[in-house]
Amino acid sequence: MSDKKIKVLVVDDSAVVRKVLSAIISSESDLEVIGTASDPLLAAERIAHEVPDVITLDVEMPRMDGLTFLQKVMSQHPIASVIISSLAEGGSETALRALDYGAVEIITKPKAGTKEFIEESAILICDAIRAAAIAKLRKPHAPLPVSQKLSADAVLTKVKATKAMLRTTEKVIVVGASTGGTEAISEFLMSMPPDSPGIVIVQHMPEKFTASFAKRLNSVCAISVKEAEDNDTVIRGRALIAPGNRHMLIKRSGARYYVEIKDGPLVSRHRPSVDVLFRSAAMYAGKNAIGVILTGMGDDGARGMSEMKEAGSFNIAQDERTSVVYGMPKEAVKTGAVDCVLPLKTIASRVLECA
Repeated sequence: MSDKKIKVLVVDDSAVVRKVLSAIISSESDLEVIGTASDPLLAAERIAHEVPDVITLDVEMPRMDGLTFLQKVMSQHPIASVIISSLAEGGSETALRALDYGAVEIITKPKAGTKEFIEESAILICDAIRAAAIAKLRKPHAPLPVSQKLSADAVLTKVKATKAMLRTTEKVIVVGASTGGTEAISEFLMSMPPDSPGIVIVQHMPEKFTASFAKRLNSVCAISVKEAEDNDTVIRGRALIAPGNRHMLIKRSGARYYVEIKDGPLVSRHRPSVDVLFRSAAMYAGKNAIGVILTGMGDDGARGMSEMKEAGSFNIAQDERTSVVYGMPKEAVKTGAVDCVLPLKTIASRVLECA
């Protein structure tokens, strides 16, 4: 294992935030703050002298906003970036744009009590920096095009497919992802036909972000996509995404699968946790479940996927080459719970074969 430290540049217009972030990052033996900047132009000067491995970046700053700076960095000399910003409910689209522009992770901080939040979120922040440091970077891409709305025939297909839920052999697809997962989930769902089995997804993401993420996917996918609400039915032609900062479980009542949204402590260092979803799938869906674990840092989902395997599910992991971070899939493979390891572009077709 290399002893080389991860070099971090902290960019934020708040002197308090810069000081607290620097202290937290510097307290970790594998992380090193090589400088701070109060705005993007000063950050550019710092980078000219020494290129960091990771930039932590606010969005609202003087002289140039963080998103414009991120675009310039990623298009000219890509550097892994973690957005740490006050993204209000109405600003969720800003977070989605940051991911489009190449940000690796998004961490939302409150408008009040920022210092206390950062101190309490030290583990989350440092883990995000580590994930960014090993992520496979890409240049910014254009926003996804809005797809044409489903025809009346396609809608009717969905209605007929919903009635098929009465069959007790109905398959359920459960998906877990973290770093790099928003792009992977987009590609996976855009490959799904209108009559695909019901899909339930946990993606590690901030609160108030998932509704905008689901809305965007709903506009580009043949299936419907929504942020999950408590007691939502899992039906064909629809994907449910766990709301940020809430756990999601799949349950069953007779022939009906539905989701339960719950508060609770962090599980595998996350809320929502992939392990929570996968374990519930093992208990309530068993051999009717198809598990998919996508790109992400850490080991969330590995234990839950093992339980799914023991219950008879078929499990798929994304391969290392197409993963932004090959952490979660790798850990799941290590447990022996994965039936096949595939590149991202072929996972949807294999899921449909299994279903």
